[in-house]
Formats: sequence, structure tokens, C-alpha cells
Amino acid sequence: MVRVALLLAMLFSFPVFTMSSAVASEQAPIETGVQQQLLGSPVYIQIFKQERTLELYAKVENRFQLVGAYRICDFSGGLGNKRREGDFKSPEGFYNIDIHHLKPDSRFYRAINIGFPNDYDRAQGYSGKYLMIHGNCLSIGCYAMTDAYMNVIFNYVQAAFNNGQRNIEISIYPFKMTEANMKLNRYSTYINFWRQLQPGYAYFEKYHQPPSVSVINGNYVVNQSQTLTPQPSQLAFATVK
Repeated sequence: MVRVALLLAMLFSFPVFTMSSAVASEQAPIETGVQQQLLGSPVYIQIFKQERTLELYAKVENRFQLVGAYRICDFSGGLGNKRREGDFKSPEGFYNIDIHHLKPDSRFYRAINIGFPNDYDRAQGYSGKYLMIHGNCLSIGCYAMTDAYMNVIFNYVQAAFNNGQRNIEISIYPFKMTEANMKLNRYSTYINFWRQLQPGYAYFEKYHQPPSVSVINGNYVVNQSQTLTPQPSQLAFATVK
């Protein structure tokens, strides 16, 4: 009995991770008791296709800390950026939304339009519309979450807007853009595009601040000013359905 009690004590001494915990991020999520207190704080979102993970961050003092990493139920088209309407691909790139991108009464439970096409997409001649993060756990071209996860994500985003955040950045990557992963994918037809995204990933990993992104001559340019206090990227908005 003593041995069994000792084993049970050891088991429950380790933290328990749910699907909304650090699935893909090296950061540990903020403690559950603190999460509710952060409603209304500025937020930032990262999506990783290969890991099928959406990471939600909230600003704590001068750093964005992980609130939770949520399993993506469904996206379509595999890795690579969306290029034309009807190709069934889910977008990759840097997007910027405001409160008008929220759709609380979507037929897919609740939805956030990511703002495709942005300035980069239009510069390439890409087309498409109504690309969302939404509930209902089923989608073509969007990022579908469970309704429960979507409820958490939507509430944080809506509270941030209601508390004064004007724009929220959403960075969508094919995978964790480490040097090792970039090397593994160096022969992909998308590699030149992904090299434009990698500096944004690296900047956030180092500073825990969203990257400052602009589009110059049809290419993404990250942190051109090399400042540590990024300004909202000047990317286009789209109308939600």
C-alpha cells in the first residue's frame, strides 16, 4: 500500500496537459486561474498547419504569453499558400484584422475572418474570400475548430477589441519554422515564399512580440525598421460573411 501511494503521489505531482495546452509551442501556457484575468488584454494568434495547432497569446506586461494551443479539427489543401478561389487551400501568411472581421452569428457557430486576400495576396494576383477561423469542426479552405475551442478564442479576441485593441495580427505558418524544418523542406516549390515568413516566426520566438510586417514590391518584409516595438502591419481588411 505504501508503494502504491507513493506511485500515485508521483503521478499527480506532474502537470496535466490538455489538448489546449502547449501542443506545438515551447512556451508553457498561462495558469488556468490567470487566464480569465487576461480577458481584455491585447492578443496575438499563430497557426501551424503541419502541427494542426492554433496558438492564442495574451499580453502580460511587455510580452505575449501563451494562453493555450488548440487542436485544429480541419483545414484543406495541405501545405502552401492559397492562390485562387476554388483551390480549396487554407491560407498562409501575415494577416491583420479589426472588430469588423468578427462574426458571432456565423452558421459555423462563431467565426473570425482572417482578412484574405491581403496586400501580398493581391500583389500576386491571388483570389478568394470568406476565409475564416470558425467552429463546427468541419471546413474547406478555412481553419475549423471545435465549438468549445472557438468559444475561447472568440471571447479573447472580442474582449481585446472591446478593451481598445484596434488590430489583431494572425500569423499563419506551414510548420514551426525552425532551421531544421526549413532544411527538411528546402526542395518544396513553396520554399521561397516560406523564407519570407520565417523571419516573423523567429522574431516572435526571440522577443515574444508580434512581428512588424509590410509588403514591399510584392514581398513580405519583416521588421524593416529593426525596432523591438512592432507597429501594426498595414495589411488589407476583408468583409466577413
